[in-house]
Amino acid sequence: MPKDANLHGDVFGGWIMAQVDLAGSVAAARRAGGRIATIAVNAFLFKQPVFVGDLLSFYAEIVKVGRTSITVLVEVYAERNRLETEVVKVTEATLTYVATDENRRSRPLPPC
Repeated sequence: MPKDANLHGDVFGGWIMAQVDLAGSVAAARRAGGRIATIAVNAFLFKQPVFVGDLLSFYAEIVKVGRTSITVLVEVYAERNRLETEVVKVTEATLTYVATDENRRSRPLPPC
């Protein structure tokens, strides 16, 4: 949306970061079987700008599981020029989530 971009039509990085966190949290919450919290953004790389009008796809993959934590790789692709279907990788990030209980304290992950 226009409110999420600068005057040149580039989408704000902070908006993309929020969407990456949401995408990563889906995979983490499924593996945790419940509530999770983001505890670290281990890496975040903007490879290409994102423009107003781009169609974004977010792909999340669990890359590491600890006793209470889950590390997720999220890759973001933009579909541009939809008549010609140009797809470019625009962002990749690695985030770590921790499983939490009803008191928001860390808890062990359930077995696979």
